[in-house]
Amino acid sequence: MEAESGGGAAAAAAGSIALHDFSGRLGEQLVHFHAMRLRDSLFLWVGAAPALASLAVAMCSPRDSIPVAASLLGDPSDTASTCLAQRLASKTKKQIFVSYNLQNTDSNFTLLIENRIKEEMMAFPEKF
Repeated sequence: MEAESGGGAAAAAAGSIALHDFSGRLGEQLVHFHAMRLRDSLFLWVGAAPALASLAVAMCSPRDSIPVAASLLGDPSDTASTCLAQRLASKTKKQIFVSYNLQNTDSNFTLLIENRIKEEMMAFPEKF
């Protein structure tokens, strides 16, 4: 289940939007991922059912080694979206928007989520 606007690297350079959907069974739960690559940023949705309960953004800063992050939507005490956005911004050096919509926010489970995303990034770098 994936779709991409444009034609590969030339389209990416021109600033087109690329969409990429993937899923993974992590533990006992089937988790769905939706990635939307924009010109200089990435929107990533993670969930089991259609919802947009949280949204965070993170980006690298020349003044700090840790990316700056903010919660844009949802409960600010739920840091799953913010933490994931920070880690992905650090890896990709892009502005990252993350919507994490799973009940399980255990650190071991979110590490599985992050590893699944990184696997997909390695397999399909042009989508991210």
